[in-house]
Parts: sequence; structure tokens; C-alpha cells
Amino acid sequence: MFKITETGFDGLRIVETSYFNDERGQFRKVFSKGEFSELGLDTDFREAYYSKSSKNVIRGMHFQTPPSDHAKVVYLIAGRIIDVCLDLRKKSNTYGCCFSIELSNVNPAYIFIPKGFAHGFVSLENDSIVHYMQTSCYEKSCDNGIRFDSFGFDWKLSNPILSKRDLAFPAFTDFCSPF
Repeated sequence: MFKITETGFDGLRIVETSYFNDERGQFRKVFSKGEFSELGLDTDFREAYYSKSSKNVIRGMHFQTPPSDHAKVVYLIAGRIIDVCLDLRKKSNTYGCCFSIELSNVNPAYIFIPKGFAHGFVSLENDSIVHYMQTSCYEKSCDNGIRFDSFGFDWKLSNPILSKRDLAFPAFTDFCSPF
């Protein structure tokens, strides 16, 4: 059974599910097409990925532009992160605003991100494993991002670890949103 919590951002939702612990470890259901449909969530996932990150790594802020834009589900397999979502939808009341939440492998919460958001996170522990499911396939020509330090979010890091690709993304103020 899934529980949905609204975030104040249209379509961006926190999804909670129960998990079971016993002497063998942990078991958790993260997706059910029927239950997601009943809750009004997109269920047409096309690709799944995971990343493993060291402490203080920032990944983001990533998205794909139309026609390969996608909704995304993000949850943790191991570790702890601050997950960040930036609204890029020009007609949205929350355009240019960001939402953040701490996610971990011991917390039953994860996040459903609709189309039109940039997504990223900072790893708070070594070996944080983040799993993503997306409703479109990767398309290099639609791959895009916003520079992590250009939209007012405080990552609370003085020396983050980022890829050259993420450092090269344009600032939010220089980005013309197609959403």
C-alpha cells in the first residue's frame, strides 16, 4: 500500500511505502502499476538506472527536454541523500522554486517527479545508491541541465564533488525553458 503526500508543487509527490525487516534484512515494494494508476501517477516507465556516490558528491541538476522529457521515480537502495527538484514549468506557480527532501534506505519515503523538473541530489554518506525509473528513454539531443549553484539552493557544502559535465551546465537565469 502506497501513501502519497503533496509537496505544494503540482505533480511532485512524496510516495511512502511500508517495508519489512526481519533476520534476513529488508524487503520493500517500490512500484505497482495498478496502485500507481489509482493514485494518478504515471506508470509507463521505459528505463531504470542507479548511481553510487561518495559523500559530498552532487549529481544534477538533470532533465530531458521535449519530446523526450519524462516523469521520474527516485528512491534509495543504500545511504542517505538530499534530493532536490527545480520547477522549470513556466506557467507553474512554483516556477524557479525548488523542493528538497532527505531520502535514505531506512526511510520508506521516495519521490515522484513529473515532467518539467530538473533533478539532482547531494550524497550525505559514502556509497549512497540512488535508483531512478523514467518514463522516457535517454536521448542525447534532449539531455540538459541547470548549474547546481545558480538557483538559490543551499547545498551546505564548501567543496562539493561534481562532474565536468554538471559544472558546464548553464545558470538558471540563462536557461530558456521549453516546459
